[in-house]
Amino acid sequence: MWFGVLGPLEVRLSGRPVTVGGPRLRALLAMLLLDAGRVVAAERLVDGLYGEAPPGGPGGALQALVSRLRRLLGDGGGLITHHPAGYLLAVDPDDVDVHRFERLAAAGRAALATGDHLRAADALDEALGLWRGPALADAGDAPFAAAQAVRLEELRVTAAEDHAEAGLALGGHRDLVPRLRELLRAHPLRERLAGQLMRALYGSGRQADALAVFDDCRRRLAEELGADPSAELAAVHLAILRADPSLKAAAPADPSPAPPEAPSPALPETPAGPSPAPPEAPSPPAVSRRGVPTPLTPLIGRAEELERIGALLRGGRLVTLTGPGGTGKTRLAAEAAGNHPGDTCFVELAPLGGGTEVPQAVLGALGVHETGVLTGAGAQPSAPDPVERLVAALTGREVLLVLDNCEHVIDAAAALADRLLGACPRLRILATSREALGITGESLRPVPPLALPEPGEAPEQAAAVRLFAERARAVRPDFTLDAAAAPTVARICRALDGLPLAIELAAARLRSLTLDEVVSRLDDRFGLLSRGSRTAQPRHRTLRAVVEWSWELLEDEERALARRLTVFAGGATLAAAERVCAVGDTDGVLASLVDKSLVEVAGGRYRMLETIRAFCAGQLAAAGEAERLRRAHADHFLDFAETADPHLRRAEQLEWLARLDAERDNLHAALRRTVGDADVGRALRLMSALVCYWWLRGLRSEGVAPARALLRMIGSVPPPDLADEYALCVMTVAAGGDHGSELDAHLAATQKIMTEREAMPRQPFVSVLWAMVAGPPERQTALGLMDRWEQLKMEPWMRAISRFGWGYFQLFEGDPVAAEHDFAIALADFRAIGDRWGLAQTLSGMADLADWRGDRARSVALADEALGLAEQIGATIDVAELLRRRADGRARDGDLEGARDDYERVEELGRQAGAWELVAGAWLGFGELARFRGDLREARRRCEAALEKCSAGWFDADQTRLLVYVGLGWIAVAEGDAAEALACHRRALAVGSGDRNMAVTARVAEGLAGVAMLKDDAERAALLLGVGAALRGSQLAGDPDVARVSAWCRDRIGETACDAARARGSRLVRWDRSALGGPPQPALTVIGEQLSALGE
Repeated sequence: MWFGVLGPLEVRLSGRPVTVGGPRLRALLAMLLLDAGRVVAAERLVDGLYGEAPPGGPGGALQALVSRLRRLLGDGGGLITHHPAGYLLAVDPDDVDVHRFERLAAAGRAALATGDHLRAADALDEALGLWRGPALADAGDAPFAAAQAVRLEELRVTAAEDHAEAGLALGGHRDLVPRLRELLRAHPLRERLAGQLMRALYGSGRQADALAVFDDCRRRLAEELGADPSAELAAVHLAILRADPSLKAAAPADPSPAPPEAPSPALPETPAGPSPAPPEAPSPPAVSRRGVPTPLTPLIGRAEELERIGALLRGGRLVTLTGPGGTGKTRLAAEAAGNHPGDTCFVELAPLGGGTEVPQAVLGALGVHETGVLTGAGAQPSAPDPVERLVAALTGREVLLVLDNCEHVIDAAAALADRLLGACPRLRILATSREALGITGESLRPVPPLALPEPGEAPEQAAAVRLFAERARAVRPDFTLDAAAAPTVARICRALDGLPLAIELAAARLRSLTLDEVVSRLDDRFGLLSRGSRTAQPRHRTLRAVVEWSWELLEDEERALARRLTVFAGGATLAAAERVCAVGDTDGVLASLVDKSLVEVAGGRYRMLETIRAFCAGQLAAAGEAERLRRAHADHFLDFAETADPHLRRAEQLEWLARLDAERDNLHAALRRTVGDADVGRALRLMSALVCYWWLRGLRSEGVAPARALLRMIGSVPPPDLADEYALCVMTVAAGGDHGSELDAHLAATQKIMTEREAMPRQPFVSVLWAMVAGPPERQTALGLMDRWEQLKMEPWMRAISRFGWGYFQLFEGDPVAAEHDFAIALADFRAIGDRWGLAQTLSGMADLADWRGDRARSVALADEALGLAEQIGATIDVAELLRRRADGRARDGDLEGARDDYERVEELGRQAGAWELVAGAWLGFGELARFRGDLREARRRCEAALEKCSAGWFDADQTRLLVYVGLGWIAVAEGDAAEALACHRRALAVGSGDRNMAVTARVAEGLAGVAMLKDDAERAALLLGVGAALRGSQLAGDPDVARVSAWCRDRIGETACDAARARGSRLVRWDRSALGGPPQPALTVIGEQLSALGE
C-alpha cells in the first residue's frame, strides 16, 4: 500500500495503481492522508473541502464523498472509519510519502546537529527523492490546499538546505553549485541558501563568483525588503574576504553569528591553565559536556519537543521547561543538552536545601574552585561572592547552562539566571521547573504528558503506549504489544494521564503482575506505583513522592483550593471555582496553582491531571471537607442546568449548548451524586433540566441508568410536587428501550399526568418527549387536550410546539392539507423565537408532505434546510432521521448509490447515539436497496437483523418494527411466497402503533396490495391501493412498488375498473374530519378484513 501527495495524487493498493476521479474526491483523500492514522474532525473536512460555500446538509454531503472513496479503495469500510469526532484513514504514516518525507527530513536534521554528516546526507537525499512535483497538485482549488502546499514547500526547501549543509561538510562543494544556484533562483531572498552557495563557490576555487552572489543578494534585499544582509550572511562574506581556511572544513548547520576567526573556548573538565595561542588554521574545538546525564534508555515520543527546544535555544537565551512532576522535564533537558552543539553544563538543584546554595552548586558543576579556575578575561582569581565568580567564569564563553529542578529554590534560581544572562552575553540557560522563573526574556515551553491514543487510532501508534511497551520489555522480555494487550495498555496509560514516570512505574510492575492485575489496582495508583529506581532522587521513586514534592511547596490557601478543585469532574470555570470552593482570592490562588503546574488552564477552564486530582482528593477527604464540597458542587450545577434549560429553546441555544457541553462531566457527576445520596427531589430536578439538552445533542441514553435508579427509589407513587419531573424521568427510561414490564405502572401514572393536566406543563419539553414515547393520542383525547390548551395562556415556544404537534397529529390522521396549515403557523412561530430545533422538526414534516404529493424539488429544499439546522445544533438523532428520510426518497427515485451513502451515515449516527431503532431503520433501508437490486437473500438478512435491533416499548421503535415487517412482506412477494407475505403483514398489524399513524398504516395496505397481485386478485389490489392513498391523504408519489402494482392492475382489469376499486377502498376509511368521531371503521379493522380475505 502506498499513497503520494508530493506531486500528482498517487494511490497503489496491492501493487496496482488506483485512479481517483473528481477533484473533490481527490481533495478529501489528500486531507485524510495529511493526517493518516489520526481522526480528522468532520467540521474540519467540510471547511477544507468547501470553505465558505458548504452545500445544504454538509454532513450528508461529506458522508456521500466518504462512501464513494471507500468504494473506490475497495476496503469495505475498514480503511476509512467513522468516529464520534470525525473520520480516520487507517494507514501507516510511513506508507504516505509526505509523512515519510517529514520523518526522514527530521532525522537528517537531527543527524546534522550531532555532526553525523554522512547519515544526514543519506536521510535527506531519500527524503527529497520522494518529491515528484508540486505538493497537492491534484487537490484542485480546495480551500485547505493552498496553505498546506506552502507549508510543505517550505519543508522541502529547508530539507534541501540541510542536505546542502551536509554536502558542504563532506567536501562536495563543486557538485553542490548547480543545485544551489537553482534553489536560490527559485527563492532569491533565502539568505541561508545564498550563504551556502557562497561557501560552495569559494570551496570550488571561485572566490569572485562567491562575492558576486553576496552582492546580488544584498541588492535584492535592499530593493525588495529595504533590509541589509543578516549578521550570519555578512560573517560568511567577511570570512571569504579574509580567505578563512575554515570555510573549506566541516561547517555547522547554521552559520555562526560570531566571526569565524574567533572560536569560543570550550569548558575544560579540569582547572584551566594559560591558553596556548590558536593555530593558524584551527580545527573545530572539542565540545565539553559537564554533568550531562547519559541516558540508559531511548527517549520515546519527544522528537517534536526536542526540536522545539533546540529552536527556542537558537532564538533566545533563556528557556524554561515547565510542567507537573513526572512529565519528563529532566530527561528532556538532558537530551537537549546532549544535542547542543556547543559547551554544556548540567546542574542538579534538587538536592539543595535552600536558595543560598544555588550559586555554589553552579560553581561546583562548572569546576570552578576557590583557586579561581575557569575565569574569563580580566576576572579576579578568587572573587569572594560566588555570583560574581560565576560572572567572571562565564564572561566571554559560549555555554549552555542547564538548571534542573528550580521550583523549590525558584527565587534564587531566577535571581541568578537574571544576573548571569545580563552579564554574560554568550550564555544560554535551559531551566526545568514546576513554575516559571518569571524574568524578562524567558521563553516558556510547557512539557505535556505523552500522547495518548486518539479515538480510532491504533494504540501502538501513541507515544505513551510505546513507552509502556519499551519499559515492560525491560522487566519481562517476552512482553508483546499485540492486538489483545494494546487496548489494555492504552487504558493504563490514559488512567495515568500519559505521565512518563507513572507509565514507567506501572510497566515495572509487570515483573510480578499481569496487565489485568495492573488495571484492577489503578484505583489505588499511589499504592500500585510505589516501587521506583533505587538510584532515582527520593522524590522520583514513587508516584506519591512526585506529587507530594509539589504539595509541600504550596501555601495554605493554595492547598485548600487544590484539594477543593477535585470535586469538579470536568474542570471548572473561575466563577464555578469561586462559588463551590469558597477560597478568598480564588482568581489569584488559581493563577498561582497554574504557575506551579498543579492546574492547567485552557479556554477559560481550569483542570488537574487525574494523578494530581487523585492525590488532592485524598487531601480533601483527610481535611473532612468532602461532603460539604460535594453538596456545593451539586447545588451549583443544579442552578446552572435550570438556568440553561429555557435558553435551549431560544435564539441563543447554540451558545448554551456549548456551555452545557463544556460542563457535561460536571453535570453528570452532580446527577450521579444526588442519585447516589438518594436525594430524589434534587436528582429529579437536575435530570429534568438536562433532558432537553440530551435530546438536542443526541445523548438520550446518558440519562437512562440514573433515571432507572430514581424510579426504583420513588416506587409506585409519583411525588406530587414534581409531577413533570417524574414524567420526564419515566420517558427517559422508556426511550432507552429494553425496559420490560417494570415500567408499566410508571407509564400509566405518566399518562394520567399528561392527559388530565389542567395547567400548562412547568417543564415544556415534557410534551415533546411524551409524543415521541407514546405517539399521538386517540382522536377524542387529542381534541379535548387541544381545546383545554387553547384556553390557557401559553408562552411563545409552547404555542409553537403545540401547533407543530397538532400538525403531526393531522398528518398521522391522514389530513395533509390541515397538517400543512398547522406546520406553516408553527414554522413562523419558531422563526420568530429563533429555535433551530423546532424549525428543523417543522421543516421535516413539511418536506414529507411535499414528497408525498410528488413535489421532489420542494421536498429536497425543505429537508436540506432542516438538515443544516439539525447539524448546527449537533442534534445527532434528528440528523440521522432526516438522512433516513432523504435516503428513502433517493431510493424511490432510483438513486440507489446516494441512498446507500445516506443509510450508512444513519447507521453510524444511530450507533453513536445508542438509538437502535435508527440502526434498524438503516438496515431496513439496506434491505430495500438489496431487494431493488434483486438480491433477495441479502435483503432478508438485513431486515431480519433490523428486527433484532428494534426493541418494542415506545412509539418510534414500534413504527420501525412495523415497517420492517412490511419490508419482509415485499421480499416474500418477490420470492413468490404468498403465505409468508401474509404472515409478515399480520405481524405488522399486531405491532399496534399503526392505528395512530395513518401514513404508516398506509404502508401495510400497499404491501397487501402486492400480495393481492401475487394471488392474481387485481380488484382487491386496487382497492387496497385506494385504502393506502386515503389513509395517507394522497398516494406516495414515485414509490416503485405502488407504481408496479398500479400498472399491473390497469393491465389486468382496465383503468375504469381499477379506478372504481380504488374509490371503494378510499370510502372504507375516509370520513369528515371536521366532525367529532372517527372513520366508519378503524383502518386496522378494514385492512385486517382484507388480509383475511387474501388468506382464504
